[in-house]
Formats: sequence, C-alpha cells, structure tokens
Amino acid sequence: MIEPTYLTDQFLIAMPTLADPNFFQTVTYISEHNVSGALGLIINRPLNLTLDQLLEHLQIATDRSDVAAIPVYHGGPVQPEQGFVVHHPVGQWDATLRVTDDIGITTSRDILQAVAHGEGPQHLLVTLGYAGWGPGQLEREMAENAWLSVPADPDILFHTPSEQRWLAAAALLGVDLNLLSSDAGHA
Repeated sequence: MIEPTYLTDQFLIAMPTLADPNFFQTVTYISEHNVSGALGLIINRPLNLTLDQLLEHLQIATDRSDVAAIPVYHGGPVQPEQGFVVHHPVGQWDATLRVTDDIGITTSRDILQAVAHGEGPQHLLVTLGYAGWGPGQLEREMAENAWLSVPADPDILFHTPSEQRWLAAAALLGVDLNLLSSDAGHA
C-alpha cells in the first residue's frame, strides 16, 4: 500500500487554470494535512485592514506605530471572522498549532496583546478566515493539476511583498507562472 503524501508546511500555489475566485493566483500555507483533510491560510490577499485597525476593533490598546504597517490578510473563505496569526518563533501562547519547530499558528487573543505591547513574535502574518479541504479533497485537486506544491519558505511567508508571493513561490520549483497559459486547449 502506498503511504499518502501530506502537505503540512508546504505552499499550495494555484495554477493559472484555477478559476475559483477564492483561490485565483493564491499561495496558501498548509498548516495541517492528514487523513481528515487539510487546513491552510492564503498568504497573498491583503485586506483593506491593518493590524492596528484590527487591534482597535478588538479593543486592544497599542501605541506602536509599526503595527499600522502590518497588513491583515484574507486567509480563506471559511470563518472569515476567525483570526489566525502565523508566527516565528513558536513561543508559548494559549492556543497554538505547532506546524514546525519554528512556525506556529495561534488563534488566541494573548498573542495580539503581546504584539500590541512589543512583546510578540519576531515574525508574524495575520489572517482572517482559512481554507479547508475535506478528506481526500486536496488530493483530488492535486491530481487534477489545480495546484503546485513546494516546501514553505519562511522568507516568502514573512518578508516577500504579498503581490510577489505567487510568482516567488512557484520560482522555488523553477516554474515561471507567467509562461503558463490559463486557457485550456483542445486538440
């Protein structure tokens, strides 16, 4: 029997032919993938919202001007009111999924309070919502060539400008997505 390949700590790169508006030209960081399905966060769709605005909405006070520059991302179509913080280092927070030894995803308020006070993780990416796949769904989509996958690169995750992430993630595989047509042909 062939062991399944799981894509935890990988980038899913939407192929140009993936027309679903939720995922068109996206890079999704897969935080969990197993027999029960997959969970990921889209990392290249900034919302018209910054972290200081989110903190204000959550009634978390901050006087840090650098927080105003941190974008909040549309992490996916599922539970868009739920916040997720992808961060390095993992640290000790109330509700953290340890993706790797170095990267965690936290959903508890304490990490945002720490960021507001200058005590948060060194690197972070904040999303609202997530992308989810049921059992076998992501595997089917991979077989249909909807996605490319590549091991996640923390530099792309935390430092590459969001508008460059789709092409940069594909470049890790040596693929130039600009050279791939989004039009399907028929012989």
